[in-house]
Amino acid sequence: MTIKTDETPAPDETAEKAGTAEKAEAAETGGTAENAKTVAAVEESDEPDELDDDVEDLAEAEAASAAASGDGVGAAAAAVVSAGLGLAALTGTWVGKVVSERETLIGQIKAQGGTAAQQINEIYADAWHSTALVNGVFAFLALVVAVLVLVRPQRPTWVRAVALAGAVLGAIGLFLSAGMFFDLFLNLPTAS
Repeated sequence: MTIKTDETPAPDETAEKAGTAEKAEAAETGGTAENAKTVAAVEESDEPDELDDDVEDLAEAEAASAAASGDGVGAAAAAVVSAGLGLAALTGTWVGKVVSERETLIGQIKAQGGTAAQQINEIYADAWHSTALVNGVFAFLALVVAVLVLVRPQRPTWVRAVALAGAVLGAIGLFLSAGMFFDLFLNLPTAS
């Protein structure tokens, strides 16, 4: 009495082994299971020209994906920094306040015994112009960082939106700082 055993695996086992093999191949090549399936399909293709084109397209897509994911965090951070710098340019900064107070103190020392016009210029105008200069530097930095983020392709929509906001705030800050520095909006007080 001989018992015959069926050595053929069940259909479910065959599919499971094939899926495991694809996952193992994907792990070896550093890709995903989907990429392994695409590579397997391309390798089974009979047309050599099409095979080369498909492999090149797959390699380019993986390289673009890796570059976008690695650089995306930096671009997002730069976009937020540009918006923060633009806001700081509009509202003023601690650095601007310190520079302004320093110029006021220097102006008080220089203006002792001077005419009223000299005192106004030394105490008020220099501090005002120093504040405008510091705010202008922050606005310029906001504009530069925002433009650098915007000129790079393939950014998520929210990163581009934040960078655009930073560029707009930087441009407005630069305009207002230039107006303050050149006394376009308000004239200096005059001595009567």
